[in-house]
Amino acid sequence: MSHLQLQPRRAFQAARILASDPDDLPQVFTIIESLSADTLHRIASRMQKSEAGRRLIENRPDIVARLADRAALAKLPEGSLGRTYLAFVEREKISAEGIRDAASKGMSSAWETLPVPLDYVHARMRDTHDLWHAVTGYSGDVLGEAALLGFIFAQTWNPGIAFILGIAVTKTIRSKIGDGPEARRTIMDGFRRGQKTAWLPEQEWESMLALPIEEVRRRLNVGPLPVYKEVRSAELKAAA
Repeated sequence: MSHLQLQPRRAFQAARILASDPDDLPQVFTIIESLSADTLHRIASRMQKSEAGRRLIENRPDIVARLADRAALAKLPEGSLGRTYLAFVEREKISAEGIRDAASKGMSSAWETLPVPLDYVHARMRDTHDLWHAVTGYSGDVLGEAALLGFIFAQTWNPGIAFILGIAVTKTIRSKIGDGPEARRTIMDGFRRGQKTAWLPEQEWESMLALPIEEVRRRLNVGPLPVYKEVRSAELKAAA
């Protein structure tokens, strides 16, 4: 399998847009596509070495079908992973379908024709992003997203994620909003948590949606939930 082509110029162009508008999600996907190199190959290879990972790749479950059914999620036990996820997406006014749409806008046709199993690995990582939010406890604010990216980088060593983290850290240095050093500590804590947590790409989330969120967190060893002051993009734009 050939590696996806590096496109640093395209990544820098997207980074300039993202730096001025952190809500522009398609630019995030553009950067990730442009700099990911062999990341999908490495994730797929590791998944194929575990029973759960092989099962996912062979069966190719579409978790968006489960996550998009909010009525079914609402019927799950209070305090379950599914209900925690539902509360997160309703609070942030987002959806799993919305992430798919943003990805399609930010990525080239090369990512629409990925070979098996890279196509599924890419889709699975994209579609479970907000479940990672629910489990780790990071909100959808700018700092919460950056901290989760730190977590994801520790789990995947994706150079595209590292590049976005560099933008986030630069923003905390230059921003007039919040406590810069504390923000950087929050991002670094995300990275450290990602190192200690069970490997999330191979998790069969479908089987855990009805479980108590605290049980899921213990099972995955995500550690204590983060305590940080949220930084919303509207504040950054107002202070620019």
